[in-house]
Amino acid sequence: MEHRLDLPAVGERQSLREQVAHALRAALITGEMRPGVVYSAPTLAQQFGVSATPVREAMLDLAKEGLVEAVRNKGFRVTELSDRDLDELTELRRLIEVPTVTRLAGAAPAADLERLRPVAEEIVSAAERADLLAYVDADLRFHVELLSLSGNAHLVAVVKDLRNRARLYGLSRLPVPTLTDSAREHLALLDALERGDPEAVGRIMGEHIQHVRGIWAHPAGP
Repeated sequence: MEHRLDLPAVGERQSLREQVAHALRAALITGEMRPGVVYSAPTLAQQFGVSATPVREAMLDLAKEGLVEAVRNKGFRVTELSDRDLDELTELRRLIEVPTVTRLAGAAPAADLERLRPVAEEIVSAAERADLLAYVDADLRFHVELLSLSGNAHLVAVVKDLRNRARLYGLSRLPVPTLTDSAREHLALLDALERGDPEAVGRIMGEHIQHVRGIWAHPAGP
């Protein structure tokens, strides 16, 4: 018998496809959907209260991001990432993000950096109240907007893809203090950027990427 997920009903403000895809990403983040498990579109559609078509379309979107893979005549399996996969994705992020953000020290306009501070504070607030979806959403916005200051749209697209592929399961099992420590690194990074301290920026950015790799890759519990 297929495991029933605690999924929200969807409405009409966004397309059904977008709403279903968002809900499924949320289920991945919180660990509701687990790696290696196959989920059928008709069963999920019944839980959402929609037809199977938008669910299949949403699953295909997730497949393009590497989050799930199609299983012939069965549905979609949540993809599993090995430690080596995560190490390689982390290495790519470090190679791209650390030098890119370091070059922003002393170069990015102060006003642009200040506009990021409320987003960094939003990340901390979400971590403190253990609101995982708000945390992930704000974290993605922060890093995308920061990297956008480089002026390289292709670089931003590549990093977004890497972040999608390195998504990690069972985030809800992380202790709040650990998540909060990672969240506060965004504020420290902004402080170093505003000081124009490239050495500190490079160190904080590198540690932040490695920190995320370590705490998210091995959640406690079954």
